[in-house]
Amino acid sequence: MAYLLRALILLMMLSLIGVTLEAMGLIPVTLGHIQLAIAAFLTCIFIQAFVMFYFIGVSRLVRNIWAVLQEGQGPGMEELFSSPPQDLSPFIKKTKKCLAEATRCQRQTIPWTMLMLTLGTLAFLFGAAHDTGVAEKATHVGLVYGFLAAATIGFFRQWHYLGKAHSLLRKIKGLYRLPDGRM
Repeated sequence: MAYLLRALILLMMLSLIGVTLEAMGLIPVTLGHIQLAIAAFLTCIFIQAFVMFYFIGVSRLVRNIWAVLQEGQGPGMEELFSSPPQDLSPFIKKTKKCLAEATRCQRQTIPWTMLMLTLGTLAFLFGAAHDTGVAEKATHVGLVYGFLAAATIGFFRQWHYLGKAHSLLRKIKGLYRLPDGRM
């Protein structure tokens, strides 16, 4: 899943670069930058939602495993182990590290996602306001540059932490022998 998400955020960045280059008049496209921006920003919204929910899901899985381990004996233990071991301390120690890593991944990416979506929405709305003559072009362009800066920083952060979250999932699923399709 991380590889699919990496491909999607790469597609998002390429589409944003394409819209920017068309808006600057550097590449000729039969559609205007407004039509391209609508498609690119809708794509950006969906891709960022997928990325955000991936990190939330990874963190939630590790948090659920941590909660089962904290309870000790119960119905959740049968889901993690075919026959629960007497000494859970090695599993608790490894799961605590995984929980810290999952939380770090989530905290390092979701704020950038939210900033991208906020600045992108404002840039989009001020673009419409400029098109109707209500707002200055400089306001729209400034918001677009802010959005592109946040998207660039967010892209590299998400790329990095998608790799970390993927490795974390492999580690936690291997530790408890969970099937790949299970989240």
